[in-house]
Formats: sequence, structure tokens, C-alpha cells
Amino acid sequence: MSSKPQPVDLFAQQLPLETRQSVMSSGASRTAGRKAVLENDFSDPDALRRLAGQIKQHTLDHLDQYLEQAEASLQKAGAAVYYAADAKAARRRIRLILEEREIHRVVKAKSMATEEIHLNSYLEEHGIECVETDLGEFIVQLDGDTPSHIVQPIIHKNRRQVASAFESHGLGEFNDDPEVITQRARAHLRTKYFKSGAGITGANFVSAESGRLVLVTNEGNARFSLAPNSVHIALVGIEKVVPRDQDLAVFLNLLARSATGQQLTVYTQFINGPKASSQPSGPREMHVIFLDNGRGDILDSNCREILRCIRCGACQNVCPVYRQASGHAYRATYGGPVGAVLSPLLSGSNFVDLADLPKASSLCGACREVCPVDIPIPDMLLKLRNRAHLLGLKTRHVPSMEPFVKLATKPALWKMAMILGKAIDLLPLKMQKLPGIQEWLKLRTLPSWKGGEFRRWMKKHQRRKGKGKRV
Repeated sequence: MSSKPQPVDLFAQQLPLETRQSVMSSGASRTAGRKAVLENDFSDPDALRRLAGQIKQHTLDHLDQYLEQAEASLQKAGAAVYYAADAKAARRRIRLILEEREIHRVVKAKSMATEEIHLNSYLEEHGIECVETDLGEFIVQLDGDTPSHIVQPIIHKNRRQVASAFESHGLGEFNDDPEVITQRARAHLRTKYFKSGAGITGANFVSAESGRLVLVTNEGNARFSLAPNSVHIALVGIEKVVPRDQDLAVFLNLLARSATGQQLTVYTQFINGPKASSQPSGPREMHVIFLDNGRGDILDSNCREILRCIRCGACQNVCPVYRQASGHAYRATYGGPVGAVLSPLLSGSNFVDLADLPKASSLCGACREVCPVDIPIPDMLLKLRNRAHLLGLKTRHVPSMEPFVKLATKPALWKMAMILGKAIDLLPLKMQKLPGIQEWLKLRTLPSWKGGEFRRWMKKHQRRKGKGKRV
């Protein structure tokens, strides 16, 4: 990998209008839905967020204890448990499990952890067919693309693009009706379920108390991935552990509302080990792999709170930078505000390659306001910016604050700038005459100048105060 930071140039990498509209409209609607359902269902949603944050932080502070308890509970329920220090170890463990059972076809439910370790391409390289069964992930796989959102993998695509992908891969003539697209995907994937030998999933939560593994989906594809297969492999980040079953009530109430504006995700599964003898179907084997892959180092850092994340995507939906740039601009598995913190930290010794991501933020604080586990994301963005500064890393295309500092600390210059600032209102008219600028102005405009009145107000205020009048 490059030894220099690869900057996020959000202006040079301008998204097509169609893509930006898809991202912005989806983000806005999900954010509005989250707010409406939380305020309607809870008298004090912020208190619930703080409680969830406290539970997760307590778990992180005692993670070694809860991981041991979760391992014991899972083994008692009949599951095999492994630990993977990094992506390479996790991929190898999954391959060994499959090869020892001579399994050459697997189906996979949506899992950010498997995206993180690039599992699909690895299995294909070793002769194992791996089919995504989440509709969004399936479309991403068809296109040779990568997910651009934690919850909505194809937030950057519209239904016409999806219909074109289906047509080009022989899944039917062009038809962008959502119901037709869904039916075609369902018919194609059901043949894959019954030809596979194992189902691979992630996990939203693991209860240390009971060993229950919790999966939430809106399509039921996780159930289809497990029911006909004899082997279940779950790749789980070590931070997904929660102390008790009763804690799940807090997180499940927040997860669906924060992610999609639902009161509860359509399919919520509690998996307590492999199939019992009394059950008609289901995996006879369950293998749970706890993934570190840099998480241990994050626990020892001053950004450990980022591991509270429950992967709801609410911070992405509300972020003004993400809405303009989409997830691919972040060049990593996790995009948006959470990715701007998590991705550089997970990169370990390659921190320099993603050290610019924390600067892809306006620090407006909206991400913290919507986070269901109260993660102080803006604080950590500043910490990582400082870390990059201490390492002597400079990011191109990010304007320096030095000119502003010089201007703001020189009263005479500042006063002149405020007076001249009104001329900014004339810039759009002048810019229209510049070659090539017309297309740019179709999508953007400068706000009207509203500054320069404070000094006048202050002089007037001081005069009134001198006369003993109240202002």
C-alpha cells in the first residue's frame, strides 16, 4: 500500500447527480423516520441512548471477562468457538471448516465483518462458491461492487441500475418494478440455498449470559441460509458481546428504530446453538469465530468508545458529508462518520493511508445526536486529526486554517474583510461567465452574505448602555 495519505477530494470525486439524489433522499427519509418513531414511542429517547451507551461501555471495560463467559455459554449450547487475531486467521479458519467437510458452495447473510476481511473473494480463489443472499449485497456482488452503507449496501444505486444489472446477468429482461426485481432475486437465490452446504452469518449481538447469538434481517435470508444446511459459521467482532439477555431489549429497541425507522426488525432470530434433536431442520454444527482484527488495539487507545457501535448506519444517514460523497469515497469497508474513526484505527500500521478520513467531516455533531449508543464521534475525529498532525502527515486538498487564524487575530484586517465580504454576493454573477462553470452552478450556489453587522450593533449597544438604558 502507499506510504502517503490518499486524500478524500470530495470536489474532484463529484458523484453523478443520480447517485447523489439516491443517497441524499434515502438518508433524509431514514433520519426523519428514526426521529419520528423514537419520539412517538419513548418519552425520553436520549435517556435510552445514554443507557445503551453505558451498557456497551461497561462491556468494553470488562470485555475479557464477558468474552470468556460468552465462550463458555456457547460451548455449553453445543457451539465450537474460535478466536481470530486478524483477517488472515479468520479467513483461514472458515476455509478449513469448509474443506474438512468437503463443502464447495456456501450462502451468506449480510455481514460487515465478512466484508471487512474480504471473505467472498478469498473463498472464490480457493474454489468455494459464496453467494450473498441479502438483496442489496446480492446486487453488489453481481456488479463486482462494494457496499456503500452499513445497512443499505446499494444506497448509491436506483432501481433502474438494479434492473440493468439483472438484465446483464441473465435474470430477466429490463424491468425496474421493485416487486419484479424482488421476485426474480427470490427465485434465483432459492436454488442457491438448496445447493449449498453451509450458511455464513455475522451477528448483531451475542449474549454472554446465555450464549444466544442474535441476527436481525428484513428479508428472512439468514433463516433461509441456515435451515437447509448442516453447518453454520458465524463471524463475530469481539465488541458484539453484551452481558445479559435482558440487555438485548434495550439494543433491539434502538437498532431498528435508528437504522430503518421500524419498531422492530422484521426477522429477529435468537440462535442458541446447533439444531436440537427435536427440531426438523437446521445446522447440526455451529461454529462461532470471534474476530479481533485491530479491535484489541482500539480498546487500548483513546478512541475505544467507537467499539460501542451497533452498525445501525444512523450517523451515515444524517451526515452532510456522507450524503454528498456516499460511502465509496471513504475507501474502506466502513464509511461515514463511524468509518472516519473506525477505518483508520482498524488499518493498524497502515493508519497513514486513511489518516485523512477524520478530516472528511464538518464537525456539526449530528452524528452524535443520532447515535443510539451515544458515541462521541466528533471528539474522536479531533483526536485522530491530532494524531495525524503529530505524525507529521499533511493531507492535500484540505484547506489550511492558518490564513483564517491570521485574519481572525488581526482586528483591522478582520474589519476590512467584513466590509469587503458583501462583495461575495456578486461572485455567482461573475462566475457564470467563466468557461465550464455553468454546469457546476446548476448543482451549487453560494449563500447570501449575512455578516459584517456585529460591530455596528456593538457600538449602538455601548451607547445605550452609557446612557443607562436597558437593551
